[in-house]
Amino acid sequence: MSILIDKNTKLVVQGITGRDGGFHASKMKLYGTNVVAGTSPGKGGMITEFGVPVMNSVHQAVQNEGANTSVIFVPAPFVKDAIMEAANAGIELIICITEGVPTLDVVYAHKYASSKGSKLIGPNCPGIISPGKSLIGIMPGNIFKKGNTGVISRSGTLTYEVVYNLTKEGMGQSTAIGVGGDPVVGLYYKELLQMFQDDPETHSIALIGEIGGDAEEQAAAYIKEHITKPVAVFIAGSTAPPNKRMGHAGAIISSGSGTAQEKQAAFEAAGVPVAKEPSQIPSLLS
Repeated sequence: MSILIDKNTKLVVQGITGRDGGFHASKMKLYGTNVVAGTSPGKGGMITEFGVPVMNSVHQAVQNEGANTSVIFVPAPFVKDAIMEAANAGIELIICITEGVPTLDVVYAHKYASSKGSKLIGPNCPGIISPGKSLIGIMPGNIFKKGNTGVISRSGTLTYEVVYNLTKEGMGQSTAIGVGGDPVVGLYYKELLQMFQDDPETHSIALIGEIGGDAEEQAAAYIKEHITKPVAVFIAGSTAPPNKRMGHAGAIISSGSGTAQEKQAAFEAAGVPVAKEPSQIPSLLS
């Protein structure tokens, strides 16, 4: 099994006629993802060069093609409306790749999506992959291998580094999820940890965190109380200076809290092994 996406996922790409949307839609389709439609208001009726029908709205994609998942590549000012449109159309899972989305827009759209029963991943994330089944987003599918380790990460590039090392050691992945690096995002550690705990084919979990906020500390407490499967952690930002944002909008140490050292200590106190380097994750899970 896997979590959130599989062979039954029917994907609509919001913003498919844009540069990024079109490029990554073609890559997702080539990987084997069931891309059933794309949307671009006013361009309905087109067919992309890689054979995906373009529609004017997500509602049409749901009605005509049975879409149940969407991925968003529209510019940041239009993301709030795109998330709300997908949720209102009945999309079950919404993955937002776009970066630079105003935080208040995400707060509003996330609340609306939740009220409609939709799950949100992102924004500012690399997406999600269940190797051999479905790829949604911008992840390099060639480094992933089907297997039994779940991966949850705030960092796209560190996801790839950890996955590369897992695959090199013969440890495939059930599902890998980039949750996004913004201060406010959709599904996060606790929800995804529980999904992996409930998935019989996920035998272990790799969690990648970074400085800023207290999500990792909350995850450590949740693991101690609710997760029985092996978990290994890497926290990025050990040398980051206070009050300086490092890469992601959410990666900032403020008022002395949110440091890598505090997060590492929280996991160690919960009995979760912490890697000093991403390459150590496979051995900690073995």
